[in-house]
Amino acid sequence: QVQLEESGGGLVQAGGSLRLSCAASGRTFSSTAMGWFRQAPGKEREFVAAVSRSGDNTYYADSVKGRFTISRDNAKNTVYLQMASLKPEDTAVYYCAAGPRYMLTIRTQYDYWGQGTQVTVSS
Repeated sequence: QVQLEESGGGLVQAGGSLRLSCAASGRTFSSTAMGWFRQAPGKEREFVAAVSRSGDNTYYADSVKGRFTISRDNAKNTVYLQMASLKPEDTAVYYCAAGPRYMLTIRTQYDYWGQGTQVTVSS
């Protein structure tokens, strides 16, 4: 079992920045790739970014590439999502997820989820 808890969401103006954190407990954190997903009202939950078990490799959705950075600190059992140049269309509940050995983009491939943190970007 892995327990995940996100933090760092909030209200920010367009063009601003936020850093989300996801603290993990339970099974060995470094044994799983980690992902961030988001869900806007009335929309499906979509992939945002993933990081490999070591943190050496990352992968991003086209919509956030160049603006968001995913990273992890295995010593702190924490994964981060640094978000910059935020746009109103980034408004959503952001979830971190764990489970697969490799970076994956489909939500059903992740076994463990946090409760989510709201990010609202005003225009």
